[in-house]
Amino acid sequence: MGAHGGMEHSFGFRHVAEADKQNLVNSVFHSVAGKYDVMNDIMSGGLHRLWKNALVAWLAPPPVPGWCALDVAGGTGDIAFRLIKASGGYARAVILDINASMLQVGKARAHARGLAQNVEFVEANAEKLPFAATSFDAYTIAFGIRNVPHIDTALAEAWRVLKPGGRFLCLEFSAVEMPLLDKIYDLWSFQVIPRLGQMITNDAESYRYLVESIRKFPKQQDFAAMISKAGFAHVQYRNMTGGIAAIHSGWKI
Repeated sequence: MGAHGGMEHSFGFRHVAEADKQNLVNSVFHSVAGKYDVMNDIMSGGLHRLWKNALVAWLAPPPVPGWCALDVAGGTGDIAFRLIKASGGYARAVILDINASMLQVGKARAHARGLAQNVEFVEANAEKLPFAATSFDAYTIAFGIRNVPHIDTALAEAWRVLKPGGRFLCLEFSAVEMPLLDKIYDLWSFQVIPRLGQMITNDAESYRYLVESIRKFPKQQDFAAMISKAGFAHVQYRNMTGGIAAIHSGWKI
């Protein structure tokens, strides 16, 4: 694993210059933004919805006015909207994404759901958050951290902006730990998903990257160690669907 988590030179299975990584990732999400949630349903067979619900249930946002979460790489609002609902409408969420196209989708969805008053949208980089230290009660990131070139920097920023007693939760595709399921998952990932991407979005290459980036991401234990190294306490993870995804948790003590 590289100094920053092993992703700084990885664009899928391609080795790229560190300086080029972020722009390449940005181009992927500009391309897929309009169909991002549809493709998530197709790629995961709808399971991503259950995994996101599990993350929110584990966080258990309280029905307390002023409680605020930062949802990073959360452009389309999937996690933030769930947090607000789970809190009974009390929670606020700042949705941060580096990609303007993803944020535009999220803004439209927030207005359609009548949640615009609960959310703020910020275009910024997870590696350099534009917030003061100890600003948030929770930091969430779903299917986003593997696209960050310097994962250690993003984790350090997460720790910085959380209040003491704040919670870090990350949902990410991970390493399948069930025999046979791993082979079925590989077949689905490499043979089917790029073809579906081509059919639905006319973009097979972006989905090939997304699949490859999952395989390059640190395994559960390695990522948990990175979270601990960033300063978080009581770090643990829960596998979802045999390890296809995992939810990682840590506390700022």
